[in-house]
Amino acid sequence: MALKNVKPSLSKIAKFLENIQDSREFLLKNTREIIILCSRSIIAVHKGDLKTGKNNLRHADKLLKKYKKKATGGLRRYLITPEQEFVEAACLIAIVEKKEIPSDKKLSVMPESYVLGLLDCVGELKRRVFDEIRIGDIDEATRVFEVMENLYLHLYTFSMYDKVVKEARRKIDVNRILVDDVRSAITEEKRRAELIKALQKLEK
Repeated sequence: MALKNVKPSLSKIAKFLENIQDSREFLLKNTREIIILCSRSIIAVHKGDLKTGKNNLRHADKLLKKYKKKATGGLRRYLITPEQEFVEAACLIAIVEKKEIPSDKKLSVMPESYVLGLLDCVGELKRRVFDEIRIGDIDEATRVFEVMENLYLHLYTFSMYDKVVKEARRKIDVNRILVDDVRSAITEEKRRAELIKALQKLEK
């Protein structure tokens, strides 16, 4: 019979695909918690609650390590978004604590997750700069902006890998605008501070 080998082959393939589909659905469902934890971590950092931020990040890290065991082969791509969020939160915390930004190896993430996470971190740094300007700490605002600008400059060339690292070019284009906006704000704030000092001297 011409189809003698087809039935057992399709049966085996169906079982394989069923396992893949189950793993995919599991990852999509459970990695949402990692994304939420990283988001809460970032929010806590912006509120000045580093302890909560780091605790949430630690929890997210444990879950990532747990789910990586299920993300084999082509399923690895379903970890890009949660890893990206994890990188963003981890790097923000490092910058706020005035530490070195961790490497991709240190964070145990895929290359594309690392690049996308750093690109997203640039946006969070804009918010950080404006928060520092708001409370009058121009020195800290300047420090964070310098990190932000250097990060952008290091990431700029990755726009050529847009076909491999999805949305890299769009994020880089957005980051260019963010960096320009923050540079203008920093410059304006410094001029304002210098003008105030000059006026205060005249009043003496």
